[in-house]
Amino acid sequence: QVQLVESGGGLVQAGGSLRLSCAASGRISSINVMGWYRQAPGNKRDLVATITRGGSTNYADSVKGRFTISRDSAKNTMYLQMNSLKPEDTAVYYCKVDLNTPLVTQAYWGQGTQVTVSS
Repeated sequence: QVQLVESGGGLVQAGGSLRLSCAASGRISSINVMGWYRQAPGNKRDLVATITRGGSTNYADSVKGRFTISRDSAKNTMYLQMNSLKPEDTAVYYCKVDLNTPLVTQAYWGQGTQVTVSS
């Protein structure tokens, strides 16, 4: 009943930029926290950034000053602007949305989008 569709990943050279999007659709009553996570091969899934309904943001130390998370509540969409990309940013990026439906409150994950940064 709820779908998350991610887009915007790709291959970029070090120092370049990418913008990820995550659009939520379905029977959504409201959205609480939205966030981006990433997982490199052989590693666990790590937090990249989160944004609350009120717009408060939180970032991993490794991306502070380079990445910016934002959301368009009217469109149930979240973005991650990634600048000054480094090879160590290479990973599959997942969006996670904590939301309320008419029946439940739970977290949903996107399918993931690959970001590859070449040196």
